[in-house]
Amino acid sequence: MPRNLLPHDRAVRRRRPRVAAALALAASLVANSVALASPAAATQSSASQTGDEARSAQLRRLARELVAAGAPGVIARIDDGDGRPVEIAEQASWTRRDHLLKAGDEVRMGSNTKTMMATLVLQLVAEGRVALSDPVEKWLPGRVPNGRTITLRMLLNHTAGLFDYTEDPALRPSILGRDRRRWTPEKLLAVGVKHDPLFAPGTKWSYSNTNYAAIGAVLERVTGTSLANLVRDRIARPLGLRHTYYATDSTWRGPYARGYEPDAAHMPPTVPAGLRNFAGTRHDGHVDVSGNDPGWGGPAGAMVSTAQDWARFSTALMSGKLLPAAQLAQLRATVPVDPREPDGAGYGLGVQTSATPCGTFWGHDGGIPGYLTTNVTDRAGGRTATLIVLAESWAEYESDPKLAKAAQAFQLAAICAMFGKAAPAHTG
Repeated sequence: MPRNLLPHDRAVRRRRPRVAAALALAASLVANSVALASPAAATQSSASQTGDEARSAQLRRLARELVAAGAPGVIARIDDGDGRPVEIAEQASWTRRDHLLKAGDEVRMGSNTKTMMATLVLQLVAEGRVALSDPVEKWLPGRVPNGRTITLRMLLNHTAGLFDYTEDPALRPSILGRDRRRWTPEKLLAVGVKHDPLFAPGTKWSYSNTNYAAIGAVLERVTGTSLANLVRDRIARPLGLRHTYYATDSTWRGPYARGYEPDAAHMPPTVPAGLRNFAGTRHDGHVDVSGNDPGWGGPAGAMVSTAQDWARFSTALMSGKLLPAAQLAQLRATVPVDPREPDGAGYGLGVQTSATPCGTFWGHDGGIPGYLTTNVTDRAGGRTATLIVLAESWAEYESDPKLAKAAQAFQLAAICAMFGKAAPAHTG
């Protein structure tokens, strides 16, 4: 689970990828994972079907346990490559007055947006319009400190050393849904670079949304096209993603899942009083924040999608449908998240990776008020898993061991199921 997350910066930021951190804590729990039976004989096929059913039943049970532990709702879609994905939608009874949750509902994807932004950059690299070695100064002259020594690659893999704009108090009203100003990539970048750099470019790794604010500004400068149109024309339309779009305001385009935050009275005591008051409709100790504008997330976190759409995107990306082989290899070229753990989590260009006893996953996760999302796939894109919790308060998860345990167990079981393996029934 994540550590030291503050409410005002939790929305699209993590010092360490959540997926990798959670699985690192739980890795020993899958030592007894059971592989899918091989389809060589009829009896083996029957055993495999039984295994599929058992994993599906376990996932549904763990989703219900996560809701019972305090999550307002859970959506999941797991595809182990056999063509029969498991789709789950579970919700707390008090949320039913707002809507009936469905597995195909639109949700805010938070930092998963970075994977799409990186894909757009690499498409331009393949077309010869930009190079990963380009200094940011070439495209955004005078806009970024050390811009002559920060390359596009450093921005994409979080080694640029830029301060994270979501930590600046100017963003708090927007994150809380109390300020609906229009944040462009350039404006978000300007907030981040007001602060001193964290380190010399290329010398360390530190997750920063400012890196992707810069990437968004570069994309618009190079193409002369808005990010919303770039996503639509280069990814969503070609792949037939009817519910995937870059949000420019609070409007939803299809049926959507309601996302919630604890109201001020139910926030953990570690949360400062000035950071508790989300805008939205209040009931049952929560605030419905699904009508709040995610535009402040910009190129770092403004995407909207569904579990099915994002699985299709993940498959297309990792299988080479969206990028030539050379650019896909660059996407997968990682730097260590923690140099003290050389075999630990790695971050590539808009994707993270980590090895588990069930298999090595690639993907990203994200958090924006009301929505925690995790999207992972195998290296070739043949297997996918999307997990969505309709509350983003990791501070609440950390302060509630029961909730944290249920979230970890569900995440681990889902990723193991993606690899056709069973996580242990007992998770600690």
